[in-house]
Amino acid sequence: MTTIKTIYLGELRTENEHLQSGNKVITDAPTDNRGKGEYFSPTDLLATALGSCIMTIMGIKARDNGIDIEGTQVDVTKIMASDPRRVAEVVVEFTFPAKNYTDEEKQLVESVAGISPVPLSLHPDLVQTIRFNW
Repeated sequence: MTTIKTIYLGELRTENEHLQSGNKVITDAPTDNRGKGEYFSPTDLLATALGSCIMTIMGIKARDNGIDIEGTQVDVTKIMASDPRRVAEVVVEFTFPAKNYTDEEKQLVESVAGISPVPLSLHPDLVQTIRFNW
């Protein structure tokens, strides 16, 4: 069954519908690649998927162990390369709320960062830099 339906709107823009929920995301080509840069670019979504997937799997691990990480912020930086044009590195930096986490709680949450579906699905040449600020 199809998961996402994409329609090309012209002007290097697409509309992407998540069929199960009906939610839509519009993408634009970035300004450095002839686009308007008014929406996420496809490579922005790739970087976003990496950060949000790691956050989700850490959330599962935290919930299963009674650790409250609500309010954690994730800053994602996408670094492009050329020849060929591609995402060369994604830096994912987590900043956790000040909640006096124990070393064991920190280790539990951090232990799942690289084993969620998106990090495991990306090409090994893509550098995934993950940082934790407790």
